[in-house]
Amino acid sequence: MTTPPLFDDREPFDRARLAAALHRLAEQRIWIGTSSWKYEGWLGQIYSRERYLGRGGISKKRFEAECLGEYAETFPIVCGDFSFYQFPSEQYWRRLFSSAPNTLRFAFKVPEQITARVFPSHPRYGAQGGLANPSFLDAALFEELFLNPLAPYREQIAVLIFEFGAFSRTAYPGVREFVRDLDRFLAAIPRQMRYAVEIRNPEYLGADYFSCLRSQGVAHVFNAWSRMPELGAQLRLADAFTADYSVCRALLRRGRSYEQAVELFSPYEEIKDPNREGRQALRELIEHARAYGEAAFIFVNNRFEGSAPRTIEGIAGEAG
Repeated sequence: MTTPPLFDDREPFDRARLAAALHRLAEQRIWIGTSSWKYEGWLGQIYSRERYLGRGGISKKRFEAECLGEYAETFPIVCGDFSFYQFPSEQYWRRLFSSAPNTLRFAFKVPEQITARVFPSHPRYGAQGGLANPSFLDAALFEELFLNPLAPYREQIAVLIFEFGAFSRTAYPGVREFVRDLDRFLAAIPRQMRYAVEIRNPEYLGADYFSCLRSQGVAHVFNAWSRMPELGAQLRLADAFTADYSVCRALLRRGRSYEQAVELFSPYEEIKDPNREGRQALRELIEHARAYGEAAFIFVNNRFEGSAPRTIEGIAGEAG
């Protein structure tokens, strides 16, 4: 739990104004939201502190169970990163979708059991760490354990994101081998939802990769990440727009690790490192969507500048 300062000289957060701007953009099929939503640092901005008071202060249990409903009062869409780490149960999905109005749209990351070719050597993976993943790009498993449980909520799901970590030369000698497997997988999965692919190998950003996505009607995720080209550079790559919708995740400043960003920005209450070039790229993406009459799904992470709501406030205020 964080304690608010006695004197706060930050500019007041105008939640109603932000909600109105985001609503106008959503009417143009430009959907802007955050990556995840359970941040107590947003109390007093996106969340009303009094809603979650319990004995001795904020009730963490109440906050985590109920804050998505209040989130939806401001934002029209949210990205669920949690699903990257598991196949959520049908009960979990029912609880999640019932906790917010059906006007809220969702993006979800597909579980890494589908997108990790080799499990990372990390304590979280236990005995699996460093081993090949037998369910990598398993279309039948993806459909059974992820698509089918989400079927009742299809109308609320904007896009599903396949995030692939950086592949070593041992995993894939080059982009053509990856594209071969990716193309086979995308051709095998049902076309009942929008899909997008996020990669972490900058050398893959070229004709083979983009051609694969275009042939399958799948979007490339323009991603701001520590070892990927800047967002603006990705937007200007030939043939980078591969579907009739675009997806962007503003995650990290180039050159900064996740751990560094957490240490620098927590608890995510304010902008601490303005990323002007990144913001300009997001504005360019919005203008591209307007110019071509296409949908755009943009997700901002706290670790992009320090506070996702504050970043979005700045972008939406100008674009809305």
